Amino acid sequence: MVKRAYLLLGSNLGDRGNYLENARFRLQLLASKATTASSIYQTDAWGNTSQAPFLNQVIAIDTTLDPHLLLSTALAVEKSLGRIRTQKWAPRTIDIDILLYGDQVMKEPDLVIPHPLLHERRFVLTPLAEISPEFIHPLLKKTMLLLLAECPDNLKVERLS
Repeated sequence: MVKRAYLLLGSNLGDRGNYLENARFRLQLLASKATTASSIYQTDAWGNTSQAPFLNQVIAIDTTLDPHLLLSTALAVEKSLGRIRTQKWAPRTIDIDILLYGDQVMKEPDLVIPHPLLHERRFVLTPLAEISPEFIHPLLKKTMLLLLAECPDNLKVERLS
């Protein structure tokens, strides 16, 4: 069965735009048919704010992979693009987060869907609301556009041309 999933791509090391492009390409080859990609946004770092800004983008994909296989594929793509996990919120070549997987809700040790901090992060909600403004959060029962309007995060998020 094909499901629509939304993934956040982020990079703040090296050629950030190239890492996003390569991640999109590899995800499309391995996991899905890419359907939509948001604009690319330069965003202040969240969590560990004393690091270089990120480029972030949300992509919508249609996939037959179940959430766990999609997560394994995302982690393999990260590794293939030089991602090394050292500490939480460390700088990275590429980060791929599963934000939403259809209207599915799951809470397991290795995977929580919807992403538990989605509604608190402007750098996630801005590109997500760009490509799917009326998608309703399965737990909060609010559209992405409304969640963005209510978002308490004031970190800078700037669309690149």
